[in-house]
Amino acid sequence: MRFIATTRDQIDAFVILAEDGPLAPALREAGATVEVLPMDEQARGLRREEVARLGVHQARAAVGSARYVAKLRRRLRALRPDIVHAISLKSGPYGGVAARAAGIPMVWHLHDHLVPSYLAPRLITAVQGLIATLPSGLLVPSESVLATTGRRRRGLAVDVMPFPVPLPERRAPIRDQVRTIGMLGRITPWKGQDVFLRGFAEACPDPGVQARIIGNAMFGETDFEQRLHEIAGELGIADRVEFRGFREDVYAELDELDVVVHASTSPDPLPGVVIEAMGAGLPVVAANAGGNPEHVSDGVNGFLHTPGDPASLARAIRAATADRQRREEIGAAARQSAHRYAPETINPRMIAFYQRVLGS
Repeated sequence: MRFIATTRDQIDAFVILAEDGPLAPALREAGATVEVLPMDEQARGLRREEVARLGVHQARAAVGSARYVAKLRRRLRALRPDIVHAISLKSGPYGGVAARAAGIPMVWHLHDHLVPSYLAPRLITAVQGLIATLPSGLLVPSESVLATTGRRRRGLAVDVMPFPVPLPERRAPIRDQVRTIGMLGRITPWKGQDVFLRGFAEACPDPGVQARIIGNAMFGETDFEQRLHEIAGELGIADRVEFRGFREDVYAELDELDVVVHASTSPDPLPGVVIEAMGAGLPVVAANAGGNPEHVSDGVNGFLHTPGDPASLARAIRAATADRQRREEIGAAARQSAHRYAPETINPRMIAFYQRVLGS
């Protein structure tokens, strides 16, 4: 959750985190004031697929959340920020209730699709009701997310605003021959790493071309990561697939790739890795769902494929790897498109949105 306190000469960011971790020093290094206001572990650890169920765990989490709202309200009354900016599906409800109780305008930055493949139907209804009630402003990264938010009350400030993604100073190299096709992101079934492996095996029989999976499995999904190793073996490409694990320097990884693949099987609001790869000037093959088709034009600044369809992905990979000149042109167009997501473009829009919320 982020809090913005506005003064005459500057905007000060005061960030409250529900738990300590590596994000805190990174935020301080970026110039924010950071405070850890611990949340009860049962409330903080409740996963979205557990929320709609009834049970002792859920009841304890609800009590913990209520206590946290009261604690957060007291802290907000002491801080008196101009705006509360809640940046997640979970922080929106408790941040919104606390902000409203403290009499402070709140912006809910929602970056999740409210769809049955992601949330239980009754939970979707509850979140849509909160969106219609709590915030003074609603931000979403794509029109596809906005379409799932339900009926919004009159007077609610709304804007479609992608997250800012810094562009690297230089483009990634476009090599004469494609040698490495990569996929970046958390390893989890809905991200479609299995679809990537199957599409890669079909599109790239050349033993000189490697696949690279960059990212870790989280939240008890290591079984899926192990299954990916098995799939690579079944496809006969185990010696051509590298599992790199988590890497902090994304652009250093992109420098080593020739084509970047996004293969999510569920609609992605607007994958940061797609924007990062576009900003690096690389050809991107992205799933034709969610926010991607709003920003990637097939054959113009990237390539689109049918989500969950390895054959469609294979066709797109073949198109992306056909010749160097095409990759050069697509990558240049992608980098040009990515300027619309750069901080120097998004940040003034964000400030203008805050002013709009305060003005209303």
